[in-house]
Amino acid sequence: MSELRLEELSASNIVAANTLSLKPGQEQFVAPVSHSIAEAYVNPVTAWPRVVLEDDEVVGFIMGNFDPDAPEVEFRGCIWRINVAATAQGHGVGRFAVLALADEARSRGFDRVTVIFEQGEAGPAAFFEKLGFVPIGETPYGETIAALDL
Repeated sequence: MSELRLEELSASNIVAANTLSLKPGQEQFVAPVSHSIAEAYVNPVTAWPRVVLEDDEVVGFIMGNFDPDAPEVEFRGCIWRINVAATAQGHGVGRFAVLALADEARSRGFDRVTVIFEQGEAGPAAFFEKLGFVPIGETPYGETIAALDL
């Protein structure tokens, strides 16, 4: 079985993170990793960008935001982005990344993590529901807001 581990986003893994390829149809549900990278450096105090390595290959990216003072409750402890390479989907990479982010949130005193996503056939709803996220609302744009109690 392959070993999964998390690393901070860095100069040595940023190119691999930025070139993760998704399964056809999934691109419409996630922004490019490069957007997250820019956000991480605009908000370095609250952003939590990480890559997931399977053995020594970058196979996933997750970015959280931890801002207890955010005016919108859903942005206090949340998943901003998660991307898993098409070839690594089904290996537990996404689950590993989300659970690592949940552990980080717990260690910072958060009692829940939120995520916002669009519904759709190739979308992430089933993935998040399988991990225990429960819909709690909707954005003004019709996206689902879901939460995982920690």
